[in-house]
Amino acid sequence: MIKKFKGKNPIIPNSCYISESVDIIGDVQLDEEVNIWFGTVIRGDMNYVKIGSRTNIQDNSTVHVTTNIAPTIIGSGVTIGHNAIIHGSTIEDNCLIGMGSIIMDEAIIGKGSLIGAGAVVPPKMIIPPKSLVIGLPAKIVRKVNEEETKEILERAQHYIDFSNEFKSS
Repeated sequence: MIKKFKGKNPIIPNSCYISESVDIIGDVQLDEEVNIWFGTVIRGDMNYVKIGSRTNIQDNSTVHVTTNIAPTIIGSGVTIGHNAIIHGSTIEDNCLIGMGSIIMDEAIIGKGSLIGAGAVVPPKMIIPPKSLVIGLPAKIVRKVNEEETKEILERAQHYIDFSNEFKSS
């Protein structure tokens, strides 16, 4: 469902892939080649959501905002794994957010970072660029290595290619 709310329509370019069971509500702007997978909800109802080009948000994820405090801004080339919750936070370019992770209000995930599956990034935590983060609560354990950086970039391209298969079927 794509739903207008309080006079704001989601902006979704034709190059995007939106699975049939996705809900996108209100002040949400997607850039080119974004793909949003089954069961995901993106609510720009109390603030805005902006998602950069080539980003994928996988099945059953929730993207929301913090009323009058924090929008949600997701950069380009980001992969957000299944069942993640992104709430009123910023994720910079070329990050991988693992399955089941929770990114809380006003947290900032630096460019090129990898958040491990199930990690909980608490409110206002600032993750430096290229950090590997795991745990509950989240802890920075080391820098992302070259192989992991390559995998992050490949993952974004994989989902663009995969979404094109869905578009043509």
